[in-house]
Amino acid sequence: MRRAARSADPGNKLSVAQLELLSAVAENPGARPGRIARYLHLAPNSVTTLVNGLQAAGLVTRSSNPDDRRTVQLSLTADGETAVRRWHATNSRILRTSFEELHPGWQQLISAALPALRELIGSIDQLVEPGQQNSRDAELRVPPMGFEPILRRV
Repeated sequence: MRRAARSADPGNKLSVAQLELLSAVAENPGARPGRIARYLHLAPNSVTTLVNGLQAAGLVTRSSNPDDRRTVQLSLTADGETAVRRWHATNSRILRTSFEELHPGWQQLISAALPALRELIGSIDQLVEPGQQNSRDAELRVPPMGFEPILRRV
């Protein structure tokens, strides 16, 4: 998928890690860096490094948390929102094109399996963050993966 995305959008100069962080912030505006680190399964210092680069590029802002001035919240700039929309559109286009090339039987099988796969992801998330019912109930929202437009048509 990463190679396909690079090929489909050669003008994109951001790394997948940067795009995943931007996507997580887009789905969870105001989240603290530590929470984003846990969500993305990254070390806090890795998130700090990514945020520093994204802030320098004008894609993310840090602001004081009004409830706890010792902490910061992350938000996207307009350019950051554009980068996320572009990345999601590229991923959706790749998935849609690939999905449409499959035999209709495979399309139905994949579509039918998606709810079970979401539950599996929730179970895996419980290993990392016990007490969460499933990924849909997590405090942070899961970024769209690109199948949503496909499923609406199947």
